[in-house]
Amino acid sequence: MTAITLALAAIALVPAPQKMSVTDGAFTTNLTVTCARDEKIPAEGYRLKVEADGVKVWSSDDAGRFYAGETLKQLTEKGKCPLVEIEDAPRYKWRGVHFDDCRHFFGKETLKKTINVMSQYKFNVLHWHLTDDQGWRLDVPGYPDLVKYGAVRRASPKHGARMMRNPDGTSSMALDGQAYGPFFYTEADIREVVAYAAERHVRIVPEIELPGHVFAALAAYPEFACNPENLAARSPRLIWGVEQDVLCVGNDRAIRFMEDVLDYVCRVFPSEVIHIGGDECPRKRWESCPKCQKRIRDERLGDTKNLQAWATRHFVEFLFARGKRTIGWDEYLLGEGIPATAMGMSWRLGETASTGHGWLSPAELAAKGHDVVMTPMSACYLDYRQELEDDPFEYIGGVVTLAQCHAADFCAGVPQELRKHILGGQGNNWSEYTWNQYDLEWKMWPRACALAEALWCGERKPAFADFVRRMKVHRKRLTAQGVNCAPVE
Repeated sequence: MTAITLALAAIALVPAPQKMSVTDGAFTTNLTVTCARDEKIPAEGYRLKVEADGVKVWSSDDAGRFYAGETLKQLTEKGKCPLVEIEDAPRYKWRGVHFDDCRHFFGKETLKKTINVMSQYKFNVLHWHLTDDQGWRLDVPGYPDLVKYGAVRRASPKHGARMMRNPDGTSSMALDGQAYGPFFYTEADIREVVAYAAERHVRIVPEIELPGHVFAALAAYPEFACNPENLAARSPRLIWGVEQDVLCVGNDRAIRFMEDVLDYVCRVFPSEVIHIGGDECPRKRWESCPKCQKRIRDERLGDTKNLQAWATRHFVEFLFARGKRTIGWDEYLLGEGIPATAMGMSWRLGETASTGHGWLSPAELAAKGHDVVMTPMSACYLDYRQELEDDPFEYIGGVVTLAQCHAADFCAGVPQELRKHILGGQGNNWSEYTWNQYDLEWKMWPRACALAEALWCGERKPAFADFVRRMKVHRKRLTAQGVNCAPVE
């Protein structure tokens, strides 16, 4: 077996396999596949051998067999396939894509198409962002107002509008004056998407934000806010950004409401991991809220920082009792006593300006025993500009190029003995400035393909120039599937 860099130049596999040998110039049209079990092969890995008389696949699990099939599809052109032998397995077990349905709603058909393309490039997690200040997308039994009020905005920012800072410290944007919604998913929709993903070995990890980014939920149930009068309009936040009104964690009824939501989420999502957000939570309302201040005194927390840590501990333990682990954005793990079973999603590498909160590095999180999924803004934010010439689409800001995605090193700065806690990473598709499927696909592909290679190959990935060569072939394939894939160069 020879390294992929020595393989036949005409073969274009993304992500690149671990090992590959090719019989130069030899092909077969006999694509009959025979599968066998080999427990020595790592999870999700496979061995693929294409010979003149057919195809043989070995794997230790169904996922490995599925990925062997995806590799075979990439190898096959016009009904014939080169004679090749491949040994392959992923470097990381969390290879994810984030999907934000809150700012703009895409619907289950776009979700399915995204999952289908993800599976072709061996992604195995879709992180589904279902609740935020600007929209609540989950129909929860017993709480009908969540979709009556939380799933529709009275207006949204105009296309091309940018955030303005007002003299009083508030923010504003030009609005379109048009109702947006109601847009939400029923239980039947969720089960359909989850089943579709499972067939392609993609796990759905739902995100229910708390205790911040809950303005849409509070629009439905203002009594769960510290200052219900601020929710008199009964509408989610109309502009992008972060709301000051958050969950009143001193209110036992508000806590029970979130427990009921999470109980429903546990019932309809089979994933063993539930995302509870925890990021960008302003604490201003808690400072003057009698209920929150009483919680601080009763629990001997000292301040509002520890009040958020109390809320995190509560829901980590609540979900663990139901057989689920939590994951959240890095700042939700600040504070004492948070169980090591809680997983962190590292999106900042030292940047605190966007939240005003402290920060724990991936190494610090790992040292505390937390498993970590890497999603740094510097390489994984696909709503950042691509630096393409004549790009017609709108971006939130920042720059993440194709080369930056491919260069992502998910263990950078983490000591060798702690790297077992780095589960992998994901690309994030925040949708403030992503308006529809056509826009979304342009921003995802091919950059998500570069992340797929970085996650599958890890430290052994080929040079970027070789990825570009192979990705040019794949762009043609994606556009033939109706995917609005951006140029590779």
